[in-house]
Amino acid sequence: MAHFTYQHIVSFQDTNLVGNVYFASYLNWQGRCREMFIYEHSPSVLELINTDLALITLSCSCEYFDELVAFDKVVIEMNLVSKVQNRVKMQFNYFKSAEQGRKLVATGAQEVCSMLRRGNDLEPCALPAELEKALDAIVLEKR
Repeated sequence: MAHFTYQHIVSFQDTNLVGNVYFASYLNWQGRCREMFIYEHSPSVLELINTDLALITLSCSCEYFDELVAFDKVVIEMNLVSKVQNRVKMQFNYFKSAEQGRKLVATGAQEVCSMLRRGNDLEPCALPAELEKALDAIVLEKR
């Protein structure tokens, strides 16, 4: 698995008054892609999140190259860029689907850290082993 793929059909909820996709929707899709990756490839992490694990988003970004509109089919590919101690950086590439002439419409990035809840405090912790193994399978290829 070179990357994790999440597919989305743009709805009117994703668009603004002009009719194109609102910029914040791309960031929502990053979160959804990340969540579905965990759901499909490291489900034990979901149990940890319900107890004391917190996966904290430290930063996120997106660059836009073309517009999307309602009912466009979007393919989002997520790759691991780096993993250092309890921090993970991921890259997201957004494509119009192949049936629409596969075209890169945006790229994004997110950095996340793994923390444990201790009462009202958070303390750094190692990434859960199952998540780390799943992430290692989607390492961005160096070109």
